[in-house]
Amino acid sequence: MGSKDHSFDIVSEVNLQELDNAVQQAKKELAQRFDFKGSDSSIDLDKIEETITLKTENEYRLKTLVDLLQTKCVKRGVSLKALKFETLETGMVGGSVKQVVTIQSGIPSDKAKEIIKSIKESKIKVQAQIQEDQVRVQSPKIDDLQAIIAYIKQKDFDVDLQCLNFR
Repeated sequence: MGSKDHSFDIVSEVNLQELDNAVQQAKKELAQRFDFKGSDSSIDLDKIEETITLKTENEYRLKTLVDLLQTKCVKRGVSLKALKFETLETGMVGGSVKQVVTIQSGIPSDKAKEIIKSIKESKIKVQAQIQEDQVRVQSPKIDDLQAIIAYIKQKDFDVDLQCLNFR
């Protein structure tokens, strides 16, 4: 990187505090809901594993839990693209169901490659490279970097993206 180059990073980060707040609000509402009175339902966040586990009696109730979680996330500014719903687990004790939701943090390498390919297709004169789980974009011209930020925001890579560390 030349001394006159400017850069920024395209990252995918989840505010775990806001996610925790969303889960706490969902749990609180779940406890107060008449339609779940006496039900064996739960929503649990594991901050270390970065997963949310939804458990309840049947798929119909599970759909309600998912809606509840998503609504609280949207209200707290947590992108639904940050939530990756794993395969539904059925046939558990008492016919209950379980859904694990993985929190997407960092840009998966296939998505990073897709972002770089798209940046090249934009024909804006910048360099982009993968650095671990993010993409660094560099250019001598600040205007070109700002054009790339606008360009990236219009695209949908199915990942929650932020542009940080502009310098």
